[in-house]
Amino acid sequence: MLKKTPLYDVYKDYKGVKLIDFGGWELPVNFENGIIDEHLAVRKNAGLFDVSHMGEITVEGPTSEEFVNWLVTNDVKKMDDYQCLYSPMCYPHGGVVDDLMVYRYSPDSYLLVVNAANTDKDFKWITEENEWIKNRNDAPTIKNVSADYAQIALQGPKANGYLREMVGPVVDEIKFFRFKDSIEIGGQSCIVSRTGYTGEDGFEIYCDSSAAAKVWNTVLDHTKDRGVLPCGLGARDTLRFESKLPLYGHELTQDITPLEANLSAFVKLETEDFCGKDALVKQKESGVPRSLRGCEMIDRGVPREHYKVFSTEGDEIGYVTSGSKSIMLDKFCGLVLIKRGIGLKIGDEIEIEMNKKRKRAKLVKTPFYKQT
Repeated sequence: MLKKTPLYDVYKDYKGVKLIDFGGWELPVNFENGIIDEHLAVRKNAGLFDVSHMGEITVEGPTSEEFVNWLVTNDVKKMDDYQCLYSPMCYPHGGVVDDLMVYRYSPDSYLLVVNAANTDKDFKWITEENEWIKNRNDAPTIKNVSADYAQIALQGPKANGYLREMVGPVVDEIKFFRFKDSIEIGGQSCIVSRTGYTGEDGFEIYCDSSAAAKVWNTVLDHTKDRGVLPCGLGARDTLRFESKLPLYGHELTQDITPLEANLSAFVKLETEDFCGKDALVKQKESGVPRSLRGCEMIDRGVPREHYKVFSTEGDEIGYVTSGSKSIMLDKFCGLVLIKRGIGLKIGDEIEIEMNKKRKRAKLVKTPFYKQT
């Protein structure tokens, strides 16, 4: 039986909603207006997403900072209280367990927000399987509190203005990758962070699961007459793709390191030890073998996940991790993980095998689209 978020009963009977199985969750791929209109709403106005399927894990106690800093590749010790941090979390061999958001309340209290399909795997890794836990007897208290939280994303260039109308000027105090708690929306106490997965300004709103319907309806009722749309997984994917934001299972896996995914900015090799550091240092010193690049189709065709990529000389050099139409550019584009050191530069052609035929594409700068 598919799992359902606390908002399922709110929108399951919306006119035109299309629900699908997404990693064991019954979630909307799109609402009545469709993926393109939802995408455009977020780029030009704002859109509202149910992301309550995401996982939440708390880490609390005197060793929390040391443990979380060892667990992820980014530098947690440089965080301020009420700051958010994006980071991969790696296995010892350098492959990725998951990519996540770290919310810091204090050196002794953290909230980790993980990908929905990975929640159980991540929790087991964090609480049982990693070497820090196995070798220490002073572990912090770690809890999977995913069922307690609902998460709603309000994303788009007008999101700040709409939220200010509802909660007051306090929203302007939430700077990028910061958060505040005890903000009331619809009479419900919420955590509000200024992060997102669309390439736009926007907010993630966390509340108690029992308050989800009230918060969702409050935000939507306040904004829908000005063009704000409920948005599904389809637009969430096209938006993150245009902005070259990685999706676990595509651009990051246990077989793809964050260095190969061009996420070296979130891998602090100069810091003290963290899980996977030795492997990543070795990979960097010996030469990162692959690189995540963007491409745009020249020939007709859609670059789909796992399609093989070839050089114009006919050598297989990699594969497609994600592909879609860029709605803002009106072009079919792809993210490709290809060999490094073969001299390919922006503008050079590659070939992608589609239905046993090679189709031409060219390497382009990423992100494919960025708000000016």
